[in-house]
Amino acid sequence: MAARRRTDEMRDRVVLGEFGVRNVHTTDFPGNYPGYEDAWDQRRFEEAFRVDIIREEEGALEFDMVGIDAAIANAFRRILLAEVPTMAVEKVFVYNNTSIVQDEILAHRLGLIPIRADPRLFEYRNQGDEEGTEIDTLQFQLKIKCSRNPQAARESSDPNELYFNHKVYSKHMTWVPLGNQTELFPDAGFRPVHDDILIALLRPGQEIDVLMHCVKGIGKDHAKFSPVATASYRLLPDITLLQPIEDEAAEMLQKCFSPGVIEIQNIKGKKVARVANARLDTFSREVFRHEGLKDLVRLARVRNHYIFSVESTGILPPDVLVSEAIKILMGKCQRFLNELDSVPME
Repeated sequence: MAARRRTDEMRDRVVLGEFGVRNVHTTDFPGNYPGYEDAWDQRRFEEAFRVDIIREEEGALEFDMVGIDAAIANAFRRILLAEVPTMAVEKVFVYNNTSIVQDEILAHRLGLIPIRADPRLFEYRNQGDEEGTEIDTLQFQLKIKCSRNPQAARESSDPNELYFNHKVYSKHMTWVPLGNQTELFPDAGFRPVHDDILIALLRPGQEIDVLMHCVKGIGKDHAKFSPVATASYRLLPDITLLQPIEDEAAEMLQKCFSPGVIEIQNIKGKKVARVANARLDTFSREVFRHEGLKDLVRLARVRNHYIFSVESTGILPPDVLVSEAIKILMGKCQRFLNELDSVPME
């Protein structure tokens, strides 16, 4: 039984020790462990695999993906970062720019402003096409000039009081429909995701007059097309108390972990520590600094339980981003199967 438990731990847990990490590599491949059936089986996979939504907010989503390998989890993360398309500023036509921001820097800043436009409504622009059409391009204009406020107090030194339009924000970008986009997208309301992104500062007489073309692209080509601010995963923490920990040791143990991980119960007049919510822990391994505690706790992570965190830039809701990433992954798998089918069999 002890050997069986050690084998199960090796297969299912990544163990964090004082000076290293054990069981890092996946070892449950067919034939590696006598007595275990590790050959891939679709029915067994479907029974074990699940997705649990833990937290869903306007711009963020946290969910668990259980029963998959690290390669699949990482592929999913990379697709979210680099292969789900969005619309972003690609071409900037500068008609006038007398601000202190150089044309190239201004164009770069404009390109990084997230645009609230559903990329599924548009096609990719053909390479070499400079003009763009209503099905592959969104056009925005930024035209603003700074002037003095004649009503400002003479002794004032506050730019907000002295000048009009001295701060250029993303809210000053206006959509200019191309072709029949007004009829194609009557309720779209294309605009920057955030209205308060500062683009430049102006002084009286300075102005910016530019025209922008937004196109469909992916983060693999440029980071401005990435639809997420962050997309990451971590393994589910697993904390085991190897024996009862009481009184002062229990209080010390509680301080070694993130808030909410360890709670102290009063049992028959004694303070007894128990693991309340291991999920909250960040695994600082602070417990290993205490000689009286480090041998009483086992820190591990569940090998096939991934906690995903997806934070959208606001272009699309995070649940839509996840579903689009799944579609892209399915498409990749189908292309691979098609390639296999096209290889002649000897």
